[in-house]
Amino acid sequence: MWVYYQLAATIQAVNAQQLQQLLSAVAGGEMSVTEAVSRLRSLPFEQLPFATLDHHRSLRCGHPEVIFCAGKTSQQVVEIASKLGRDGGRVLATRASAEHLAAIQQAFPEAMIDSPARAALINPPEVVDPSPTRPPVGVVSAGTSDGPVAAEALITLRSMSVPAIPITDVGIAGLHRLLHHVPILQSCCAIVAIAGMEGALPSVVGGLVACPVFAVPTSVGYGANLSGLAPLFAMLNSCASNVTVVNIDNGFGAAMAASLVHQQILRHIK
Repeated sequence: MWVYYQLAATIQAVNAQQLQQLLSAVAGGEMSVTEAVSRLRSLPFEQLPFATLDHHRSLRCGHPEVIFCAGKTSQQVVEIASKLGRDGGRVLATRASAEHLAAIQQAFPEAMIDSPARAALINPPEVVDPSPTRPPVGVVSAGTSDGPVAAEALITLRSMSVPAIPITDVGIAGLHRLLHHVPILQSCCAIVAIAGMEGALPSVVGGLVACPVFAVPTSVGYGANLSGLAPLFAMLNSCASNVTVVNIDNGFGAAMAASLVHQQILRHIK
């Protein structure tokens, strides 16, 4: 018993499944006590020369830490991914350059690489289909030019095992295209609405559904778009009371917020 007490005392709160696996490995002689203690010490966080990895993010926030690749070398991204995904956990890397993606693909041949999204998903979970107990999140984009932001939202939802329904190129310049999808939109538990230009799409969507709409302004548009500021201000001034706005081109942030809505629904169903 002292062995298990020694192991458990090295950490205040760990993932129950990880702790059970470690203790089982020690009990079965597959891992030494010294090695297990070392592994436990890295469960809350792990210090690297260039980063401090938060292994408890999923326990606190409902999702694991995500690698923001911008400003990091390819070697740093791969090393962080190796640590975060050490026990088969999913690892999402966002805002990755072509060099980042190539390095991830070489280090993790089974990784899901999404070049338009500038993202990669290591150890991706199975695709989850919508059902009465797992309502989908809709990802609605106004134009084809908004596709990269929508792709980032979709791979983020995939990393969270959230069923997602993409609806593309339904901007308000042809409103009938959006209205065709109203029954699908009304079946969603949350919607990510993505638009550049004048940014009117989220307000229209918000007036059609009874769920949160996470609006994403994009830097797509002519000069007066101001690299996304024009749709950002338009969305902030939305008259639809269920619209919440994230930053310009932040498909990841909107999808993460929508995934937490989905998680809360699952928690109450269970």
